[in-house]
Amino acid sequence: MSLLHVDHKEIARFADDKVNLPRDKANEYRAQARRLRERLETYLAEHPSFSLKRMQLAGSLAKGTALRSINDIDVACYVVGSDAPHDLKALLEYLADRLRKAFPNFSPDQVQPQHYCVTVSFRGSGLDVDVVPILYDGDPEWYGYLISQEDGSFLKTSIPLQLAFTQRRKEAQKTHFAQVVRLAKFWTRLMKAQHDGFRFKSFMVELIVAKLCDHGGDLSNYPEALQAFFTYIARSNLAEQIVFADYYAAGAVGAFTQPVKIIDPVNAANNVARLYTRAEADAIIDAALDAGDAIDAARRAPTKQETVRYWQKVLGSSFQV
Repeated sequence: MSLLHVDHKEIARFADDKVNLPRDKANEYRAQARRLRERLETYLAEHPSFSLKRMQLAGSLAKGTALRSINDIDVACYVVGSDAPHDLKALLEYLADRLRKAFPNFSPDQVQPQHYCVTVSFRGSGLDVDVVPILYDGDPEWYGYLISQEDGSFLKTSIPLQLAFTQRRKEAQKTHFAQVVRLAKFWTRLMKAQHDGFRFKSFMVELIVAKLCDHGGDLSNYPEALQAFFTYIARSNLAEQIVFADYYAAGAVGAFTQPVKIIDPVNAANNVARLYTRAEADAIIDAALDAGDAIDAARRAPTKQETVRYWQKVLGSSFQV
């Protein structure tokens, strides 16, 4: 793809200016999560039978795919003990109570249960840390049961293995894998703002980019990589089952009947897209078709102004050259 007025460098520059979480902010947020973890470790050293065993940074900040618009930090907290409730509301109250014990310098109102997590609020930075409980029974690979933020169900997962899955793709295409994920997530966020009811969660975006990476896609040219992302969605009709063999054989995946089948790379029984309807999948496909058409039109546009106008259909009105 040869774009006369907007090329890879222009998209990369826009990403640095408008899409990516600045490095100093990312370091500040990671330090905040680290302080929580260290406080828990100190408390555990003094109270070895305490039921909260580990805190680990999770989500986009841990993966290096966070957007500039991030407003909270995801931290997984491993909870052990036969007295840990399996009822969602009771588990969150249980976690909040123990976090208050581990962090006595926080006032009770700074540690509050939410729908699927416990939010710890830092008064100095104004940033919230969402602590998500994982019921844990001692698995050496840190498998446990996480609360789904979509429907409140418990899903088997391993945060260290999820992070290692992403890290392998980042190492395969240094800088570019994470950047293309961020650009695709930025587009998704724009679609959600423009279309009521549009759904396309970040984990699905990341796994589609991972599939492109694993199948030889070159992500080093961002206009081409974005076009490949949109083209895959349109051509596959989101009907192709996406499976990764990092932690289980492809044959271990059972038959799924849902319209979209993107299988969790650390849990062969979990279809990440299980709650998406055909209509919601079609909305993603239509949006991808429009974005791909806009990139094609930008490639053929005779003027810089027209080229920018087409790219704004993909990256929003803040995109300027």
